[in-house]
Amino acid sequence: MPIHPDAIRLDEMSARPSDEPVVMLNLLRFREQAQPGFGVDAMSGSEAFLEYGRRFDELHPRFGGRPIWVGKPLGVIIGAEDEAWDLALLVHYPSREKFVSMLADPDYLEIAPIRAAALVDSRLIEMSQLMMLSSDEQS
Repeated sequence: MPIHPDAIRLDEMSARPSDEPVVMLNLLRFREQAQPGFGVDAMSGSEAFLEYGRRFDELHPRFGGRPIWVGKPLGVIIGAEDEAWDLALLVHYPSREKFVSMLADPDYLEIAPIRAAALVDSRLIEMSQLMMLSSDEQS
């Protein structure tokens, strides 16, 4: 089950224009109990992920990663049943460069194991915006 970024795919992402904003789709499935040894031993996976999020918030000003939508997936309509997720997030980064540099930053690398300890499976999908819906079209 994928938890960590794939080096080849990260290189491919890095080869695209670095100044373009990106939105990362996060699909997350939590462990029942957080993996021990990462400072979140007594927590559930969802509690450990909240701790990761709290610590990520402290890094937010440097990298600009901010959630623009968070929700609970309710069921798979198209796809395999094992593609059920506990949480879905859309996180906006002002540039691809900011996202890529974050993954190599020592402060981020310090908290990344908490994310891994919280998750049993995940997907992280890079997206670029094609169009913006007006508020009337969103309702």
